[in-house]
Amino acid sequence: MAIKSYATQAELLLRNYMHADSYALCTSIIGSICACKMVYDLSQVISAAYLKSYSRLSKLKKIEWNNRAISTFHAIFITTMSLYFVFWSDLYSDDHFAPAITLRHSKLSTFALGVSIGYFLSDLGMIIWLYPSLGGLEYVAHHLLSMLSVIYAMVTGEGQIYTYMVLISEATTPSINLRWYLDAAGMKTSRAYLINGVVMFLAWVVARILLFLYLFHHIWVHYDKVMQMQTFGHCLVLGVPSVLTVLNSVWFWKILMGLKKTLAKRH
Repeated sequence: MAIKSYATQAELLLRNYMHADSYALCTSIIGSICACKMVYDLSQVISAAYLKSYSRLSKLKKIEWNNRAISTFHAIFITTMSLYFVFWSDLYSDDHFAPAITLRHSKLSTFALGVSIGYFLSDLGMIIWLYPSLGGLEYVAHHLLSMLSVIYAMVTGEGQIYTYMVLISEATTPSINLRWYLDAAGMKTSRAYLINGVVMFLAWVVARILLFLYLFHHIWVHYDKVMQMQTFGHCLVLGVPSVLTVLNSVWFWKILMGLKKTLAKRH
């Protein structure tokens, strides 16, 4: 009974908070940035205390190690929220005819986008601060395009369904980060590294290749609804996924070649 009571109170608190509109948007972004800092610090403390391989890393590698903990945390959160909104929630169901599917949003969907913006701001700041150690121009372009789309969807409420479809691609991030962790820990020849490579390849095919094909098909079917958005909005819906598809294809080729090289070494 006590647990149920606490859950009910937490639900009421969240509902009251979400009714604050602009305050909810601002605090979701600020709270996300603070959460990123907390995850960074926790990763630093826990890794130093329990992982011997962490202490042998250079200062720059330690920064990247902790920064990848943040991206993993964000990936798990936003992938869960995106899958819920796109496939399980009735918010974007075709059974609802008004308003148009491209104009639908809720306080919770807008709040989740604010959390994602906070992460992208934090990660982009780290990339620029340590450029190009944490990523080159393609990573900067990826983050800027993602932020532009997410901010537009959050502020206007338009095109949130396609924003969440694109954000599902974050499902590949945990396996990518695990690959880097295993490499940094000197486990590049281990079975875990090989298995993770296969998982990363499959996740990429599903979340960044097949899903984007589904996204473009969805846009085609609901093109009349897309045209109900503002001009800048439907330009984003058509342009951003196209650019990200090119980037995803380039990265997919690199992953494929890396997996092929790893398998060749195992044989």
